[in-house]
Amino acid sequence: MYAAWLTLLAAAEATEGPSSPFEVNLGLFVWTWLVFIAVFLLLKRFAWPAIVAATEEREKAIRRQLDAAERTHAEARAALDEGKRFAAEAKASAQTLLADAQRIAEKERGALLEKAKHEQEELLARARREITAEKDKALTDVRREAVELSLAAAAKLIGTRLDTAADRAIVEEYLKTLEPR
Repeated sequence: MYAAWLTLLAAAEATEGPSSPFEVNLGLFVWTWLVFIAVFLLLKRFAWPAIVAATEEREKAIRRQLDAAERTHAEARAALDEGKRFAAEAKASAQTLLADAQRIAEKERGALLEKAKHEQEELLARARREITAEKDKALTDVRREAVELSLAAAAKLIGTRLDTAADRAIVEEYLKTLEPR
């Protein structure tokens, strides 16, 4: 068999080459198939398992990354939902606090207005009392002066000194009749 191959190869080398593109060169055909089969067997034996293992490892790594991405996405969605829930709770709490603060401020405002009104009424009442007291004091002073002046005028007219208690009572009684009613 080996001798047959060699003769075929020698015959193939003896020819100069195909004269037509459709002419088959048997030596080239055989060598091409032998090289192809040898390379195929070498690749199948040594390279293919490494390529398949690398591809499978890459596929596993991609699958792990996809699973991790899905977990991260689920965690992010859960965190987003929790953040939205916290934001809603915070908003509701802030609105409640704001309503409470407004209610308390309104109550304090009412209390302060009531206190100011009460203090104003007290101040007004005290001022009226002081005015009345001052008026009474001024009237008393005016009466006393009027009595003194009346006694002095009567003393000049009569020519004697009028300073007894009875004289004063007469003048005071007369002045009381002159007061407006």
